[in-house]
Parts: sequence; structure tokens; C-alpha cells
Amino acid sequence: MDNGHPHILIISPAEIETISAKLVNNLTKALMIKTVRKEFRNLVSTGEAKKIIENLGVVPKIVETDIEHASGRFLAEDVFSQVDVPPFTRASMDGYAVRASDTYTAREDMPVSLKYKGSIHPGVNPEIHVNTGEAVEIATGAVMPSGADAVVMVEYTHKKGSAINVIRPVSINENVMQAGSDIMAGERVLKKGTVLMARELGVIAATGRRNVRVYGMDVGIISTGDELEEPGNILKAGQIYDINSYSISAAVSECGGTPIRYPAARDDEIAMRDALLKAAGECGIILTSGSTSAGSGDIMYRIIEENGTVFAHGINIKPGKPAIIGKVFGKPVFGLPGYPASSLTIFNEFVAPLIRKITGQKEERLNMKAKLVKRVRSEGRSQLLPVGVVRGRAYPVEKGSGAITTLSEADGFIEIPDDVEMLEAGETVDVTLFGKPEQPDLLFIGSHCLGLDALFDLAGLNVRVINTGSSGGLSAIRNGTADIAGVHLLDENGEYNVSFLERFGIHDAVIVKGYLREQGLVVRKDSNIRGLDDVISSRLINRNTGSGTRVLTDMKLKEIADKKGISFEDLTASINGYQTEAKTHSAVASAVRLGKADTGVAIRTAAELNGLAFIKIADEEYDFIIPSKLLETSEVKLFQKALRSKEFTGKLPSGLRTYERTGEIIHNIHSNRKIS
Repeated sequence: MDNGHPHILIISPAEIETISAKLVNNLTKALMIKTVRKEFRNLVSTGEAKKIIENLGVVPKIVETDIEHASGRFLAEDVFSQVDVPPFTRASMDGYAVRASDTYTAREDMPVSLKYKGSIHPGVNPEIHVNTGEAVEIATGAVMPSGADAVVMVEYTHKKGSAINVIRPVSINENVMQAGSDIMAGERVLKKGTVLMARELGVIAATGRRNVRVYGMDVGIISTGDELEEPGNILKAGQIYDINSYSISAAVSECGGTPIRYPAARDDEIAMRDALLKAAGECGIILTSGSTSAGSGDIMYRIIEENGTVFAHGINIKPGKPAIIGKVFGKPVFGLPGYPASSLTIFNEFVAPLIRKITGQKEERLNMKAKLVKRVRSEGRSQLLPVGVVRGRAYPVEKGSGAITTLSEADGFIEIPDDVEMLEAGETVDVTLFGKPEQPDLLFIGSHCLGLDALFDLAGLNVRVINTGSSGGLSAIRNGTADIAGVHLLDENGEYNVSFLERFGIHDAVIVKGYLREQGLVVRKDSNIRGLDDVISSRLINRNTGSGTRVLTDMKLKEIADKKGISFEDLTASINGYQTEAKTHSAVASAVRLGKADTGVAIRTAAELNGLAFIKIADEEYDFIIPSKLLETSEVKLFQKALRSKEFTGKLPSGLRTYERTGEIIHNIHSNRKIS
């Protein structure tokens, strides 16, 4: 209407006929659409959808990647160390490398004066030898010189000319980290299936590895629709930008998958089929978006059904009801709704957990309560104490700040405020987890052995292993911390392990006889040493007091002393290096390999892994201590079955072997009552 006057539209009869024809045509199309419109097929609940996904049989891809890009991935292989960590015995403090025995009388008011013999910096293999009465300045991380067995911290010394005045005594191995005390060459440091986070990647780097094989998942992403345009291009009438392929690609990456984005497929059955076929040949999972509803133009479910199987068409959830779960051309496929919000909702609820499960990606940090298994003293300041958690028990992981495996063996940490002096054993504590704990079947504490990997794998058990030495294992059994301890302690009567249970006050545990380990002299291949008698005139690297190997060494040396008609004390006093102690078999072998000593006693495996010769002197008995109450548990029964099996005998490394007593159980320690 214009100025109150209505417009009058005048049309011809021909135009009326044309308009009528178009109306009839449109009405016919509408009726046809109504007749072919379908309801959702195979509508399922959320629970049913998740069960379908669990049974899809998704196969991960194994890829090799450098450790710089491996965070959050699942290991697809066992990782073994080819080197000792540290690879040499090193100083853990700035100060002076000395012979500990030279400092025993040192006091602040009566310092011990030692002769200054030079300095050692990190990265240098020193040729200096420390004799009695001498001291060598040494930096943290530097190689310990031969002859020295301890480091006096610089703050407990005063330098005056060529003299170093020591005002505080040190003990053997104080402020020293032995070669292989963190990781031994040949030791499995990470198990296949481990999620690689900061702690685990640090362990791999410590072994010198650059690349690792991990599980991955290539995820194909296909958006559908004639209306889609790439971001950056100018939109034409009726077009929209492709949102879903970019947002879903980012979501796949966040879950640890590798997104492969394909060009958007037109609303054409052949184009969609070709896109699906290409993605199936290149990816482990296919994600599509759009064309999933029940409209006449929504054909994705039909293409999947014709070339595979549709397990669900529609999930009873809002938003995101129009979704598809199926297999096409042999590969799992998820048809996501076209609306961006619905697409992401279905992805996050159903697809993301699957990709995370395959690739090892974690979502959040968790907390849990656990009972502390031992008393912990505060250091007088706020502390984050690494702990492992096994069946509701939290135990401190105490290998020192110099050991990278401190964190790899921990499940989380306890925060101790600076005003708390002590946490008592049995106290309930809050543990902040690094991730969801693996919930190990058993906790093993004691002397480490390379045969354990084969044993636990064969038993099918997830065992948390803490290497503390034989005495540490016995203490852990006595305190109720460990489920199994590995020990090889020899008493003065030549018997292994039995008498030590009484010495440690253990009465409710049994000995399960393990296997034999060859002990002997480790020497360089060009060495003139032929037996124990030659040790007297050689430079020795000894094992630490209380270790099974040290006890064996002393017994053999006593036999030599008796033959010579001299006292044991006089004999050992004449041996260069007898008081120099190493805490591991690897440390002994490393010292010989680096020329710090001529020989030492260790297991054959350590010699071979370090490229050294081996002179056997004895077979030692490596046994297991188990609390009596655990003998009937399914986990311990699996352990015993594996120990007694022929398969285990065949899997043991060189220098280790089973024998007729393997698997025998000594029940009553004092009467030696036993069963096989």
C-alpha cells in the first residue's frame, strides 16, 4: 500500500499456469520426502554404545618416535638399558675425594690434615690415584678417582696452602653415587604398555635412547556436505565454513591420536564411499560428520551398511542423538552429527576415551587416601615425598635426588608441611597421584636380579620392584611393607639366607628357594689374574659391607689367609682397595672396565654386559622371602608356578640357572621343616 492506495498485481493466464505447475511440483516433492523419511535404526542407550565400542577390535599402530615427541604415549616395547646409570662412580657433592679411613679422627677442634693432590672436573676421566693421607678437589658429578671411597663436603674443610684440613669425618661411600646404582646395564627400566610421562622419558634419556616404539592411532576425519567451505576462502550464498574437521582434529590430538584430515565430501553417495575407502586404507579409525540423521538426504548409515556393518544408528543422548557406530571396509567408523556442539559431545563422550586408552593420554590428576607403611621424619621444611601405592599402602620411594628412577617408581607424592615433624606408620595420608595408579599385584623389595623380569612376565603379574639390597628386603618383610623380598646372604656356616630371618626378627615368613647365580672375579680380557690368590697383589673393588657378595668374598679370603697361616685382618690390610666399596654388581664391573680397579667379585651377567672376562668362584643361592599369610593368595601361587616351570629355566639370562631346590619352601626356619 502506498499513500493509502493498494497495489494491484496483474498477471497473464500463461504466468498463472507456470505458477500453478511449480506449486504442484513442490507439493509432490514434499509428499515424496515424507514417504521416504526414516526413523533412526538401531537406537541404543549410552551404556550399550560403550559396550559396542569396547568390542570394535580397534588395533593400534606401532610407530617409532623420538622421546621429545613421545609424551603421553604407550610404550610398544620393553626398554632395556644398554649402559649403567650413572656410567661411572661419581661425586654427589662438591668437596674433596678422600679415603674415608683418613678422616675418622677428624674434629672441628682437631682437624685432619691431608695433602692436596689436584682437582677433577665433570666430564673428565681422571688419572689421579688417591693414596693414604691425600685429598683431591672434586665437583658434583665428576668421576671419582681410584683409591678414594668418599667425598668430604667442601664446607667441612679448610684449605691452607697445599694442605686440606678436614673437620668432620666421613664414612665409606658418603657423598658418592656408585656406577649402576640407579640403573644397571641390561636392566629393564620400563615395561611394554607403560605410559610415557615426564618421569619415564627422563629414565629413557638416562639410558641414552633417542627413539622409542609407541602405540599410536591414525584417525581419519571426513566432513560431509555441499555447503562446506574451507576457512580462509570467501563464502558463497548458502555456504558455511567447515568447523567440524578442524575442531575434531584438535580433539584427536589432545587425546594422543594423529588426525588425518581429508577434504570435505559432497552430498553424493559415490563421493562419500570413495572418501571412506581411502581413509580405511590409511587409518585405524574413521570419523565422519554430517549426513547421519534420519532424513532422506542423510545417507551415511546406508553407505556404511552396504560396505560393512552398522551397530548403532542413533544414541539416546542429548545433544548428539544422530550418531552412528559401525565398521566400514574393515575399519571402525563413527558417524558424528553435523552440528558442531553435537559432534564434539559425541566425540568426547564415546570416541575420546577409546583413543586415550590406545595412546595412553591422561585426563587429570587424581587424589587418594592410603596408609603409610613406615614412619617418615620431616626435614624441617615443606616436602613433597614421592610414594608408591600398593593395595592402599603408601611407601616412600627413597633412592635420592640423584636417581632418576625415584619418580618413575612413585605413583604420587605426599605433601608434608614445614610444621609437621613426623608421620607415623599406619597413619592415613593424602596422596596426590601422577596419574591413575597401575595397582600392582605384588610389591617386591630386595636385591635386584635380571632374572626377575623373566619370572614376573612368565607369571603374568604386574609387580612393583624396589631395589634395596638383601638387608633392605628383609627389613621390608619384617615391617610388613613387602609382599616378596629377594635375598642372597651367606652366613659363616656357608648357608644362604636361613639364619638371617632369625637375625632380622622375622618369624611369620617362609623361604622359597630361587635359583643359582654364578659369582666370580670380574677382570679385563687382557688381565693376568687367574684366581682369588691373584687378588692379593691387585687393585680390588670390593662390595659393600652386609651384601651377600661381600660375605662370600670375605669367606674366600679367610680360606686364603688360613692357607698362608696369617690372620684375615692382616691379609685384607695388604689388599689394595679392600676398603673401597661398591653397592652394585654393575659398579664393580664398571670400575674394572674404566681401569679404576683390576678386579672385583660380581655376577657373570654384569661381567658380560660390560664386555669383561669372568672367573667363576662360586654359585650363590638367590631366594625369595614371602609372608606366610600370602602363600595361599592367587598372586603368590602364580609366582610359584612360574618359578618352577620349564619355561622359566629357559628364559634365565646367562650366569643364572634353576636347580633341584628351585621352588622348595622352607616353612619352619628353626627346624628347617620344608616342602617341595
